[in-house]
Amino acid sequence: MVHRDNDTETMTHIYGIDAKGLGFEAKASEIAAKISSTAEEVDKQARFPKESLAALAEEGLLGLCIPREFGGCGQSPGVFAAVTEQLAQACPSTAMVYVMHVAASQTFVASQTLGEQESLLREVAKGSHLTTLAFSERGSRSQFWAPVSQFREDGQDAYVISASKSWVTSANHADSYVSSAQQPAAASPLESTLYLARRSASGVQVSGGFDGLGLRGNDSAPVEFTNLVVATEDLLSVHGAGAAMMLEIVLPWFSVGTAAMAHGLCRAAIGATQGHLSGTGFAHDGRKLRDLPNLRARLAEMSCRTEQSRSLLGFTVQTMLAPNDQTPLYVLQSRLSALEAAIYVTDLAMKACGGAAFSRHLAIERMFRDARAGWVMAPTVDHLLDFVGRALTGLPLF
Repeated sequence: MVHRDNDTETMTHIYGIDAKGLGFEAKASEIAAKISSTAEEVDKQARFPKESLAALAEEGLLGLCIPREFGGCGQSPGVFAAVTEQLAQACPSTAMVYVMHVAASQTFVASQTLGEQESLLREVAKGSHLTTLAFSERGSRSQFWAPVSQFREDGQDAYVISASKSWVTSANHADSYVSSAQQPAAASPLESTLYLARRSASGVQVSGGFDGLGLRGNDSAPVEFTNLVVATEDLLSVHGAGAAMMLEIVLPWFSVGTAAMAHGLCRAAIGATQGHLSGTGFAHDGRKLRDLPNLRARLAEMSCRTEQSRSLLGFTVQTMLAPNDQTPLYVLQSRLSALEAAIYVTDLAMKACGGAAFSRHLAIERMFRDARAGWVMAPTVDHLLDFVGRALTGLPLF
């Protein structure tokens, strides 16, 4: 839809982005077109999509949501959603790495304690620093908000931490991990602190690889911190405020990004199904698959479910610009809706395209696998259902 006002044309975008935001979305679309040819290889070999990250860095998209005063693009959650959606249509593993990076880097922006804040933000903005999240632990599993590890004091200006972090995206390639631990002498796991751990630091070791069902190129692996020394200036939050930063900063950005990633998968599955139904047919009577009402109905369901979920995310990113009491609920519902939509839509795509999808003649089989990763990624769909139910009945999340 185009509105004309004093001969100025602006396009209404589902995520509410302006002309500048459309420019970043266009850049992401160009990158997506270039990396789509390597997505199958990334999946088969379970290799990190280095080319994709290099292209994102070159175009300034690793600093998309870093404030302009630090050299970033200063863009909104809506633009982040639009960019991620484009990337996910081509290579969901790339989109996953990107989402983790953007969500983690927002803790740099929000921190009041990080000693090297400006230099780190400038490195992220120019594409020379890749970061990621390292919250979940072997002992807490998908309950990322409840770290088992606890800081020990090591003099006045440092702490020591040992932790077994599980399934850290970009484990072997990130320059830093945004991590969590209980504050010294904590009485509860919720009395936590966020901190920055550098991959090159003594005491940091990636302790495994990733051979999963989907998102096979996201380099998700366990990371061990063994007597890692964390200086006071590497704390991202004050002691005890880690859970608040997780919920108020990380979770909204992560939810927007993963919802957009799910929508990208949906849109890719719709496009592949459209192409198959329109281009394939029966030799004996000349009909196309699109002439079968049941297949058209499945495609219609796929499109409707996708656009319903995208609309909810579009509303959510607008409320994030002027938050109110309902904003956290919409954030949770947006992620929940998108994850469920991705499962539903890719399942219908497999059914609509039949043997061509199951035999891997189409990329739909890969989309089907990639879509299922979000279901078990913390906060899982089960967690989200409980969180939304708690919010609707006036209970605290934890």
